[in-house]
Amino acid sequence: MDKIRYFLISSFLLLPFMLSAQKIYNVKEYGAKGNGKNLDSPAIQKAIDTCHRQGGGRVIVPDGTYLSSTIQLKDHVDLHLSKNAHIIGATDYKLYKNLDPFTDGLGVDVGRALLVAVDAKDFSLTGDGCIDGRGKELKATHIAVDKRPEGQRWGLRPFLLRFVRCQQVKVKGITLRNSAAWTSHYFQCSDLEIDSITIRSMGVAHNDGIDIDGCQRVRISRCDIVSGDDALCFKTTSSKSPCKDIEVKDMTLRSNQAGIKFGTESMAAFEHIKIRKCYIYNTRNGGIKLFSVDGAQLRNIEISDIVMNEVRTPMLFRLGARLSVFRKKDDQQQTIGCFENVLIKNVSAVAADEAQLTPPSGILITGIPDYKITNLTLENIHIRLLGTGTEEDAKSIVPEAIDQYPEVKTFGPKIPAYGVWARHVKGLILRNVTFDLKNPDQRPMILCEDGDVNIY
Repeated sequence: MDKIRYFLISSFLLLPFMLSAQKIYNVKEYGAKGNGKNLDSPAIQKAIDTCHRQGGGRVIVPDGTYLSSTIQLKDHVDLHLSKNAHIIGATDYKLYKNLDPFTDGLGVDVGRALLVAVDAKDFSLTGDGCIDGRGKELKATHIAVDKRPEGQRWGLRPFLLRFVRCQQVKVKGITLRNSAAWTSHYFQCSDLEIDSITIRSMGVAHNDGIDIDGCQRVRISRCDIVSGDDALCFKTTSSKSPCKDIEVKDMTLRSNQAGIKFGTESMAAFEHIKIRKCYIYNTRNGGIKLFSVDGAQLRNIEISDIVMNEVRTPMLFRLGARLSVFRKKDDQQQTIGCFENVLIKNVSAVAADEAQLTPPSGILITGIPDYKITNLTLENIHIRLLGTGTEEDAKSIVPEAIDQYPEVKTFGPKIPAYGVWARHVKGLILRNVTFDLKNPDQRPMILCEDGDVNIY
């Protein structure tokens, strides 16, 4: 016992020395100007490369504005932005590198980034500073020279932050703004911690907040996200790497799309994921949306203690058969997946009166023929809705859309139940699920087609 106590005390006393002995590399000593005019990314990269070669340490970005194209983080480097440090993206999309190309869920080739790490380990991005992609300005300069349709050209625009096949990663305290595409994308990373970051990324299409793509052992907490596209999104763009062993808590989420979303890219499993204590507000295309449409085994998920306010269509759960492939050179089409053993509990929601569905509905659940959503439990759920549904609305037929992109509007514009509409389900449990209507609604509160539901 005395030896253990001595070891602990000795380690504690050594800690300040170890921290003070950390090597510091100031980017201004490597030629960065910080005036917002000179392209400072070569100098920042030189500081990072030197730190990496010499065994690691902290690369300091002091107060100032640093114009940058692609910067690559490396092993054992902490890139630390001072409180008034701003890295701003160059507006010429041709300056950015794509170190790991892939295809997104809409079939667009993407992958360029402002800040990137590939096959790196034990590194971090910290501080109170800001990385601003200047997405609107970059888009304006892009479309002035690229006259193709928007759906064909937007993939050339850079993500703000992109980490690929990295280990032991920490992102803490930083602010991410105005990406030209996805704001932050983590692909096949492990032992990832994201803590207390702020995201303000709106103004151009595809401004996802945090995308966790085929990652394991992930902890996300205390983040504040306002994004144009999905705020917190889990993806599996490769069949080789699941999203697994993930915990999320204490999040504030606003989005022009969904607050929390699994998919659409969904080739490998989503399993052993817990999300709790989140506030979701002012979302325009869903509060919580869980999808397996490309072969994923979606199972053993728990989402709890969620408050939602002014969300369009609070929940959508989908098992489908789109079966897309996103890395066509090294992957192949999967068979239809599964959706099982999911628990959603302790949710209070106020649904927006103006929604994708007319009139609004609260919860949509649908598998496809012969492939049922199994053992989904909704417990202690309360949703306030507009109402106004008619007897004619109650006769609406919802399309199967078996191989279509899954979205609320895919199944609209009318749903024949105002509370829970379920189809192709097995072992659905509704325990203390209630709805409060602002106006009368002639549709049933709960309707189940092709399946069994247990109501408590």
